Amino acid sequence: MAISSGAIPGDIPSPAAPGVTAGVDLGGTKCLGVALDEAGSVVGEHRLATPVGMEAIVETIVAVATALGSPAAVGVGAPGLVDVDGVLRFAPNLPGVIDLPLRTAIEARMPGTRVRIENDASAAGWGEVRLGAAKGASHALMVTLGTGIGGGIITGGELLRGASGFAGEIGHMVVDPHGPLCSCGKRGCWERLASGGGLGRLAREAAVADPRSRMVELAGGDPEDVRGEHVTRAAGEGDAHAGAVMERFAWWVALGLANLTALFDPEKIVLGGGLVAAGEVLLAPVRASFVALVEGGEHRPEVAIVAATLGERAGAIGAALLARQERLAPDRAAGG
Repeated sequence: MAISSGAIPGDIPSPAAPGVTAGVDLGGTKCLGVALDEAGSVVGEHRLATPVGMEAIVETIVAVATALGSPAAVGVGAPGLVDVDGVLRFAPNLPGVIDLPLRTAIEARMPGTRVRIENDASAAGWGEVRLGAAKGASHALMVTLGTGIGGGIITGGELLRGASGFAGEIGHMVVDPHGPLCSCGKRGCWERLASGGGLGRLAREAAVADPRSRMVELAGGDPEDVRGEHVTRAAGEGDAHAGAVMERFAWWVALGLANLTALFDPEKIVLGGGLVAAGEVLLAPVRASFVALVEGGEHRPEVAIVAATLGERAGAIGAALLARQERLAPDRAAGG
């Protein structure tokens, strides 16, 4: 199948030296690649639009990786269920992608190159632990808050993958059995309540009940047009209605974080994704609610809740680091 994507306008390919490790973050709209040198510094970046179709997706990943030089290893962060053999079993944000054997398909096109496939949020978590906001932590959680919720779990200094490779699908924890219907078919999944869509839903409910908010003004006057970005901006400006919405939303975020803390006892929680651009408007109420919700909040060591620092490169950087680790330990299982 022909590749229908091209370079995203404004992208300037930045070839790297031979021997680098390439990391590619496969997203619903773009395929972002970075090259890391042995010191872990980004020495190249390239991106293409994500095409439709499994064959075209594989060809695009290879095109991004090879544009970065002659990588000794390639890591890919992919959205959805990635098994231990590097097969993308299910990716709801990539139409038609079911049981895509990414690792073997890329290795066939790049002979001699070590390839590691990982869930995108898990890869981002690894990047943040090694080079970002959780650098040096042995026990950490990465939670991405965007259209949905993704997660990466690091325990004992290792990325937790689970029996099948599916660990970290935290967005589909049910936190309210009577809550809104999720695209997965269940009700009350955490991502329906604590993602960007959840924030928008809470905001529209509040705006319809009382349309005098700055949120409505920012949305052009129609309460039904209020979105998450209107809430965070209005709350940042001191609007009381928007502030109340953020408090409610932060409670749902903190509830999931408290549940995860009860399971994994992290020393640090890194929040990433588009919503984190709101900064302390979001982080401050999340921290306050977390202390109230987590078991023994006033008696346990503080769990730091911080914003991610690697930005949109986090998944690609983490994937590259995992691929380099795989290259240096070839006796590991094929999936890593």
